[in-house]
Amino acid sequence: MEKIKLMSHLVAGYPTDELALTAARALIKGGADILEIQLPFSDPSADGPAIQGACTEVLQRQYRTADGLKFIETIHKEFPEVPIYLMSYCSLIYTPGIANFCKKAASVGVKGMIIPDLPFDFDEGLTAACKENGMINIPVAAPSMAPDRLEKLANAGFPYIYCALRVGITGTDTKIDDATLNFLKKVSAGGSKLYGGFGISNGEQSAALADTVDAVVAGSVFVRIISENQNDASALSAKIEAKAKEITHS
Repeated sequence: MEKIKLMSHLVAGYPTDELALTAARALIKGGADILEIQLPFSDPSADGPAIQGACTEVLQRQYRTADGLKFIETIHKEFPEVPIYLMSYCSLIYTPGIANFCKKAASVGVKGMIIPDLPFDFDEGLTAACKENGMINIPVAAPSMAPDRLEKLANAGFPYIYCALRVGITGTDTKIDDATLNFLKKVSAGGSKLYGGFGISNGEQSAALADTVDAVVAGSVFVRIISENQNDASALSAKIEAKAKEITHS
């Protein structure tokens, strides 16, 4: 059985830095190849209830961007071989200045940036700032994009593109059908490798995507496990590891 690559999504500091670190260790032990770490944000437009709730809870502790970057640095020091992508929204990285933010992110071990509300062709200098700091910008493609715009993104020369597998928010179940695979084919037409996510929660879905994407992306499923087991660190760890194994070994 061939291993399926997994990019797993975590909210920095949820529900505490210590438990988030426990979850990160379990994800890597379970086979996660890339960690996508989200900086908590008050109005996350692409995130479903599980991730929105996690962000709200962390922000209530007065958690700041600096705390999130420190959390990323802790993981990077423990697992220097595991690529970390930072996921956030435009206002958090635009406010301190994109060039300045990218420099800070790279200094704590971030290898790529995923900013869903910064369009690939109006990115406020994000792609250039990433390149300058040894990172990559990973733009987001969605099935709702106009065909000519999708074609433009596919041929823009990005090494990787994050594909939202359906319209809407993360966390609700996603059916991998012919329309999904056709969308992925269009996005990969220019040679970019693909990450496919939004609603991935089981091995059956990841197996259906395995031949089309470089890695599947799963997030809400792990956030829910963390939420349900935050009073029992060993159960949290065991269940996260088991779910990661299921998604990567189907």
